[in-house]
Amino acid sequence: MNRAATSLLVMGMSFFSAGGFASESSPYSGEEQREIKALSDSDIAGLLSGKGMGYAKAAELNGYPGPAHVLELTEELSLTVDQRAKSQAIFDKMEVAAKALGTELVAAERALDQAFKEKRIDTSSLSKLVERIGDIESRLRTVHLKAHLQQSKILDAGQIMKYMALRGYQHGDHEKHHEHKHGG
Repeated sequence: MNRAATSLLVMGMSFFSAGGFASESSPYSGEEQREIKALSDSDIAGLLSGKGMGYAKAAELNGYPGPAHVLELTEELSLTVDQRAKSQAIFDKMEVAAKALGTELVAAERALDQAFKEKRIDTSSLSKLVERIGDIESRLRTVHLKAHLQQSKILDAGQIMKYMALRGYQHGDHEKHHEHKHGG
């Protein structure tokens, strides 16, 4: 064998034994086994139980506390009986709506997954399925963000600042919002 051919053979063997094409994996490797490919088991559980799933980060990280965490921090925030009752009411209403929409979203993702799995999808059905998912996600996100808006109206500026500190957030533009809101 000539030298060039030997070099190519050695390089090829090294490539495959060192993890070339044969063993290269995708970051999605293993996810093909999921019931719904686009959702993990924890995603599904979170959606079905009404969890925030990051849908309210725009509010949370800008100084608009969420009712679930406010209720967890009742003592630390020195909530009044009235504030606690209002926070619970906001949370309960949000949770009911989020669970219903989460159930819808899981079903819509399942329908999209099934359409691909069964090879019965085309451009038209794809658009309809994805638009449905987008609509549900939009409504779900609104439910969570609205709860944060409502929650911030029943806390005073000091409680909100303490909430932000207890949650480990750095100070930012939320002080300006609450100074304006509370006139201070």
